[in-house]
Amino acid sequence: MRVTTKGRYALRALTNLALAASDKPVPIKQIASEEEISPEFLEQIFFKLKKSGIISSVRGPGGGFTLEKDPADVSAKDIFEAVGEGLALTPCTGEEDCDRKEICIVHDVWQEASAHIVGYFEKLTLNKIMAMNQDKVEALMGEEGIGVN
Repeated sequence: MRVTTKGRYALRALTNLALAASDKPVPIKQIASEEEISPEFLEQIFFKLKKSGIISSVRGPGGGFTLEKDPADVSAKDIFEAVGEGLALTPCTGEEDCDRKEICIVHDVWQEASAHIVGYFEKLTLNKIMAMNQDKVEALMGEEGIGVN
Protein backbone atom coordinates (compact mmCIF):
# COMPACT_ATOMS: atom_id res chain seq x y z
CA MET A 1 0.00 0.00 0.00
CA ARG A 2 1.25 3.42 -0.90
CA VAL A 3 -0.84 6.52 -0.36
CA THR A 4 0.04 8.91 -3.16
CA THR A 5 0.31 12.67 -3.07
CA LYS A 6 -3.34 12.83 -4.14
CA GLY A 7 -4.45 10.92 -1.04
CA ARG A 8 -2.21 12.86 1.32
CA TYR A 9 -3.34 16.21 -0.08
CA ALA A 10 -7.00 15.16 0.09
CA LEU A 11 -6.64 14.30 3.77
CA ARG A 12 -4.80 17.56 4.52
CA ALA A 13 -7.32 19.68 2.62
CA LEU A 14 -10.27 18.08 4.38
CA THR A 15 -8.76 18.54 7.82
CA ASN A 16 -8.35 22.19 6.82
CA LEU A 17 -12.00 22.35 5.81
CA ALA A 18 -13.07 20.57 9.01
CA LEU A 19 -11.12 23.05 11.13
CA ALA A 20 -12.81 25.93 9.37
CA ALA A 21 -15.99 24.60 11.02
CA SER A 22 -18.12 27.15 9.30
CA ASP A 23 -21.27 27.14 7.25
CA LYS A 24 -19.51 29.72 5.11
CA PRO A 25 -17.79 28.16 2.08
CA VAL A 26 -14.01 28.21 2.07
CA PRO A 27 -12.41 29.25 -1.24
CA ILE A 28 -10.21 26.62 -2.83
CA LYS A 29 -7.42 29.16 -3.29
CA GLN A 30 -7.37 29.76 0.47
CA ILE A 31 -7.09 26.05 1.23
CA ALA A 32 -4.45 25.60 -1.48
CA SER A 33 -2.42 28.48 -0.09
CA GLU A 34 -2.67 27.33 3.53
CA GLU A 35 -1.80 23.75 2.64
CA GLU A 36 0.82 24.67 0.02
CA ILE A 37 -0.95 22.66 -2.67
CA SER A 38 -1.32 23.64 -6.30
CA PRO A 39 -4.85 25.07 -6.72
CA GLU A 40 -5.24 23.19 -10.02
CA PHE A 41 -4.32 19.88 -8.41
CA LEU A 42 -6.62 20.60 -5.48
CA GLU A 43 -9.47 21.30 -7.91
CA GLN A 44 -9.02 17.81 -9.38
CA ILE A 45 -9.06 16.29 -5.90
CA PHE A 46 -12.10 18.32 -4.81
CA PHE A 47 -13.97 17.29 -7.96
CA LYS A 48 -13.71 13.67 -6.82
CA LEU A 49 -14.55 14.49 -3.20
CA LYS A 50 -17.62 16.43 -4.34
CA LYS A 51 -18.70 13.59 -6.62
CA SER A 52 -18.50 11.21 -3.65
CA GLY A 53 -20.68 13.49 -1.51
CA ILE A 54 -18.05 14.33 1.10
CA ILE A 55 -17.95 18.02 0.21
CA SER A 56 -20.21 20.46 -1.57
CA SER A 57 -19.52 23.70 -3.36
CA VAL A 58 -21.05 27.11 -3.80
CA ARG A 59 -20.26 29.03 -6.97
CA GLY A 60 -19.71 32.72 -7.44
CA PRO A 61 -18.55 35.50 -5.13
CA GLY A 62 -18.34 34.23 -1.59
CA GLY A 63 -18.28 30.71 -2.93
CA GLY A 64 -16.08 27.81 -2.03
CA PHE A 65 -16.33 24.41 -0.41
CA THR A 66 -17.89 23.01 2.74
CA LEU A 67 -17.98 19.58 4.28
CA GLU A 68 -21.23 17.88 3.40
CA LYS A 69 -20.91 15.49 6.34
CA ASP A 70 -20.02 15.87 9.98
CA PRO A 71 -16.24 15.46 10.51
CA ALA A 72 -17.03 12.61 12.92
CA ASP A 73 -18.61 10.75 10.00
CA VAL A 74 -15.81 11.19 7.45
CA SER A 75 -13.09 8.56 7.68
CA ALA A 76 -9.67 8.56 6.10
CA LYS A 77 -10.81 5.44 4.23
CA ASP A 78 -13.77 7.39 2.78
CA ILE A 79 -11.41 10.12 1.63
CA PHE A 80 -8.86 7.75 0.11
CA GLU A 81 -11.53 5.80 -1.73
CA ALA A 82 -13.16 8.99 -3.03
CA VAL A 83 -9.92 10.11 -4.68
CA GLY A 84 -9.11 6.67 -6.04
CA GLU A 85 -6.49 5.56 -3.54
CA GLY A 86 -6.30 1.85 -2.93
CA LEU A 87 -5.59 0.43 0.50
CA ALA A 88 -4.52 -3.02 -0.69
CA LEU A 89 -1.11 -4.11 0.59
CA THR A 90 -0.41 -6.59 -2.17
CA PRO A 91 -2.12 -7.74 -5.36
CA CYS A 92 -3.55 -10.71 -3.44
CA THR A 93 -5.41 -8.36 -1.06
CA GLY A 94 -6.85 -6.19 -3.79
CA GLU A 95 -10.21 -6.34 -5.49
CA GLU A 96 -9.23 -9.19 -7.79
CA ASP A 97 -9.31 -12.64 -6.28
CA CYS A 98 -5.90 -14.25 -5.76
CA ASP A 99 -5.53 -17.39 -7.84
CA ARG A 100 -3.10 -18.92 -5.32
CA LYS A 101 -5.08 -18.34 -2.14
CA GLU A 102 -5.94 -22.03 -1.73
CA ILE A 103 -2.27 -23.10 -1.74
CA CYS A 104 -0.37 -19.99 -0.61
CA ILE A 105 0.88 -20.28 2.95
CA VAL A 106 1.20 -16.49 3.43
CA HIS A 107 -2.09 -15.45 1.82
CA ASP A 108 -3.79 -15.20 5.20
CA VAL A 109 -0.91 -13.10 6.54
CA TRP A 110 -1.50 -10.48 3.85
CA GLN A 111 -5.27 -10.64 4.32
CA GLU A 112 -4.98 -10.06 8.06
CA ALA A 113 -2.46 -7.24 7.70
CA SER A 114 -4.67 -5.59 5.08
CA ALA A 115 -7.71 -5.92 7.34
CA HIS A 116 -5.83 -4.13 10.14
CA ILE A 117 -4.84 -1.25 7.86
CA VAL A 118 -8.31 -0.86 6.36
CA GLY A 119 -9.84 -1.06 9.85
CA TYR A 120 -7.50 1.66 11.10
CA PHE A 121 -8.40 4.04 8.29
CA GLU A 122 -12.12 3.22 8.68
CA LYS A 123 -11.99 4.30 12.33
CA LEU A 124 -9.77 7.32 11.73
CA THR A 125 -12.22 10.21 11.25
CA LEU A 126 -11.47 13.86 10.66
CA ASN A 127 -12.53 14.52 14.28
CA LYS A 128 -10.09 11.90 15.57
CA ILE A 129 -7.25 13.36 13.51
CA MET A 130 -7.90 16.78 15.01
CA ALA A 131 -8.21 15.35 18.52
CA MET A 132 -4.92 13.44 18.13
CA ASN A 133 -3.24 16.71 17.21
CA GLN A 134 -5.00 19.10 19.57
CA ASP A 135 -1.80 21.02 20.32
CA LYS A 136 -1.24 21.71 16.61
CA VAL A 137 -4.90 22.62 16.12
CA GLU A 138 -4.75 25.12 18.99
CA ALA A 139 -1.51 26.62 17.67
CA LEU A 140 -2.91 26.99 14.16
CA MET A 141 -6.20 28.44 15.34
CA GLY A 142 -4.40 30.93 17.59
CA GLU A 143 -2.04 32.32 14.97
CA GLU A 144 -3.20 35.42 13.16
CA GLY A 145 -3.01 35.28 9.41
CA ILE A 146 -2.59 31.53 9.42
CA GLY A 147 -5.46 29.42 8.23
CA VAL A 148 -6.27 26.20 9.88
CA ASN A 149 -3.48 23.89 8.88
